[in-house]
Amino acid sequence: MERFFATCPRGLELILAGELRLLGAEKVHAVGGGVHFGGDILLCYRANLASRVASRILWQVSTDRYRDEDDIYRRAYALPWTDWFDAARTIRVDVTATKSPLTSLNFVTLKIKDAVCDKIRRLTGRRPSVDTHQPNISIQAHLTDRDFTLYLDTTGEPLFKRGKRIAAGEAPLRENLAAGILRLAGWEPGIPVLDPMCGSGTILLEAALMALDIAPGLGRHFAFEKFKNFDGRRWRELLQRSQAQQRPKTPLAIYGSDLSADALKTARANLAVAGLERAVNLKQANVLEISAPAKEGIIVTNPPYGVRLGEQRELAEFYPKLGDALKKNFAGWRAYILSADMRLPKLIRLAASKRTPLFNGALECRLFEYKMVAGGMRKKKAEA
Repeated sequence: MERFFATCPRGLELILAGELRLLGAEKVHAVGGGVHFGGDILLCYRANLASRVASRILWQVSTDRYRDEDDIYRRAYALPWTDWFDAARTIRVDVTATKSPLTSLNFVTLKIKDAVCDKIRRLTGRRPSVDTHQPNISIQAHLTDRDFTLYLDTTGEPLFKRGKRIAAGEAPLRENLAAGILRLAGWEPGIPVLDPMCGSGTILLEAALMALDIAPGLGRHFAFEKFKNFDGRRWRELLQRSQAQQRPKTPLAIYGSDLSADALKTARANLAVAGLERAVNLKQANVLEISAPAKEGIIVTNPPYGVRLGEQRELAEFYPKLGDALKKNFAGWRAYILSADMRLPKLIRLAASKRTPLFNGALECRLFEYKMVAGGMRKKKAEA
């Protein structure tokens, strides 16, 4: 059994663990920022193709104790690098650390790079080139206070880059975070879902891909295709099975709106690239004025947040109106609002039933859950 580590946005580790189990992973263990799991190489292919929440799938090739940089060089040099790729491939080495006693990660990076190149040159007479921008092979190392673990990145371009979005808004929501939020919201295909401030349409696109059982990794390439042990026949079979299980692209109970005509134009273009423009219902509308498209459903949205002082003042006026509109027009619905603006729960004047910390890249956010019940949703003022 091979060992792997799937990275993901912080806050989605348990969602990813459940997803990997459904894909056939064994010995699944969630930690901060990702999930350890075991399986064969075909599972690695499947996870890259089908995971909606992971950012990368890393193949663990070594773990050992160390005391200094020379230990790290020797451990790295001892590995059978030529079994995994040849000297014609370009490489890049990245190192992260938690409580490591070593003072320079740059020096550790250099020692690992030297070990890999020295070993390959000794065995083949050729030394692989380093490419820090678009390497064929990405080698990742992680140091703790005592342990040193090496991984080969099997993904390449991060998995949230689906290749199905041609444009994004000012603060784009990463696709795997959007998919994870839909899962945190308990949304399942068939339940009406609305994004009333849809921007470039990322949440809508992820919902449509999930509803139609379209694998997010279809139509792109992965780093594992450059490995010596790449099994092209089994990979093609996996792709064929994935394509065969897709559902027909019919109109879905997925709704999106935005006040901006330009945003809607971008959302339509992104859906069109994925061939899903007819699956999602889009219209130009003010979130404060729209009515619910069904008796019950789920709102999932990532509203704008203020960076400049003027924007913050506008949002301070907007949030109470948003709370009023949700309560008035969406009784029977649940709303999930992702925001980096921590004033939101106070200003929206609704009682959040849940607050989940999440990260959109480096940006810390909260996913606020509001259950829209007619009456009684406002926070009761303490009696004098």
